[in-house]
Amino acid sequence: MKQRGILIVVSGFSGSGKGSLMKELLKKYADTYALSISATTRNPREGEVDGREYFFKTKEDFEKMIAKEELIEYAKYVENYYGTPRAYVEKQLEDGKDVILEIEIQGALKVKEAFPDTLLLFVTPPNAQELRRRLTGRGTETQEVIESRMTRAVEEAKGMEQYDYLIINDELDSCVYKMHEIIQGEHHRISRNRSFIQSIKEDLECNVKGEK
Repeated sequence: MKQRGILIVVSGFSGSGKGSLMKELLKKYADTYALSISATTRNPREGEVDGREYFFKTKEDFEKMIAKEELIEYAKYVENYYGTPRAYVEKQLEDGKDVILEIEIQGALKVKEAFPDTLLLFVTPPNAQELRRRLTGRGTETQEVIESRMTRAVEEAKGMEQYDYLIINDELDSCVYKMHEIIQGEHHRISRNRSFIQSIKEDLECNVKGEK
């Protein structure tokens, strides 16, 4: 019997390397994981394809999805909506894929509230100095933006204890392996195997009765 996939939310500070981590995890274990595709009302950027980077929606269509409860979570940033379509995630889970959502803390806790079995992983560099070094090393952000990201990290750190596992991203390959091991270990948790436990109990009882 094919086991249902696990819903996983990955969060982390900007600069923690969670994007690189997700990319490597999906490349290395392509048959195991699916990255959830968000819906958005923003316009596609050059090279973006509907259904690959995002599901692109009109504001009216997105608000209909909200009204019909077709989104696991959603938020509005700079006049545009972003959200996780429930149907896409459910199909991947039914197909046995572990589905990864890469979202911030508030969204993660909303998902956990709606789906208590969700596995929450938080990605962090080993220390604040390394976080600052990575943000600076990008070479794409002003000092003002870097400072605002560091200040935001202080706030985000307050929510770390609400996650199930901490992933310290110090060396990429090792980190990818650790994350994979944590997720696969979750498949063996008793609470995720209730139906198998019930079926083996019944099977054992029938077998014992049959022997008498």
